[in-house]
Amino acid sequence: MTPKEKRLARLRRKRRIRKKIFGTSERPRLCVYRSLKHMYAQIIDDTKGITLAAASTLDPEIRDKVKELKGKIAKAEVVGKLIAKRALEKGIKKVVFDRNGFLYHGRVKAVAEGAREGGLDF
Repeated sequence: MTPKEKRLARLRRKRRIRKKIFGTSERPRLCVYRSLKHMYAQIIDDTKGITLAAASTLDPEIRDKVKELKGKIAKAEVVGKLIAKRALEKGIKKVVFDRNGFLYHGRVKAVAEGAREGGLDF
């Protein structure tokens, strides 16, 4: 499978998932993006079209901690815990998980588990 085919397959999965998943103000969407080096997570209210909270491995708050860790999965789990902390500060306890077309495995799964450990319910 060429890189272009792989990307298009992810985008097809993403469209299929997004037909069913919609973030409301009571239960916003936790969207995860995985690049080759970093992990990004956002909590989005789709009714208003705004981002309520965001976290990534590039965040100044956790950058030093992330540099010390070995492996991308451990770094992704830290991102999950940070997004959960920021969501709870804003009074968000329940979310719907949007894996953004990525398979629920490895780093995407680590972000989800970190967010659950941090106190988010999904």
